[in-house]
Amino acid sequence: MKDECKKKTEPAYAVADPDRLRRCGAGEVIYGAGKTAEQICGILRMLRENGQENILVSRLDAQKEAEVKSLLSASEAASWTYYAVPKAAVFGGMLPASGHGTIAVVTAGTSDIPVAEEAAVTAEFLGNAVQRIYDVGVAGLDRLLARKADIQAASVIIVIAGMEGALASVVGGLVSAPVIAVPTSVGYGANFEGLSALLAMLNSCASGVSVVNIDNGFGAGYQASAINHVGV
Repeated sequence: MKDECKKKTEPAYAVADPDRLRRCGAGEVIYGAGKTAEQICGILRMLRENGQENILVSRLDAQKEAEVKSLLSASEAASWTYYAVPKAAVFGGMLPASGHGTIAVVTAGTSDIPVAEEAAVTAEFLGNAVQRIYDVGVAGLDRLLARKADIQAASVIIVIAGMEGALASVVGGLVSAPVIAVPTSVGYGANFEGLSALLAMLNSCASGVSVVNIDNGFGAGYQASAINHVGV
């Protein structure tokens, strides 16, 4: 299987975009869901041959990660790190922090942490210092206010919440930095798998709040990194 992986340097199922880093400020990311381990391995090697040494693989469950790792050579496996909670892997390590300041990743509850970790790992991979501030939702405002100074010190804030999604509006009213809201599918029946939080965040009365799709921690981390690197 390892030899098969090494032969797939120009797979028929994928096309490299070697200009992505120059054009967009970040290289290609492999979306793991829906791909086989062999395809992920082949794309990984193709990107490396096109000069990309740091590669993020998102939405990679533990079983498929084990399959991918079994296809890697010993030297490749030494550069491979898996993060179980966000279901993400990094090849070649995180890029050094080079943004203007810190990205704060804030969750309403503990159940939102898997999405938050996807955002945090993405932002760290892209070269940002990240501060995690978890379980400070509106059900206990004292918890949020106790971390107000940390949140206000951040250059960009990612707010992740399910249920009614109110935390994004509350944070938006406390800070001058951009707020990226991430609705999650956490909640009871009328949450509609994150739709109620999404609509609430889109209708936020706080200025400076933008919204990504439900459970899209990757998109929030990427957007936060782009903001944090403007002019760098």
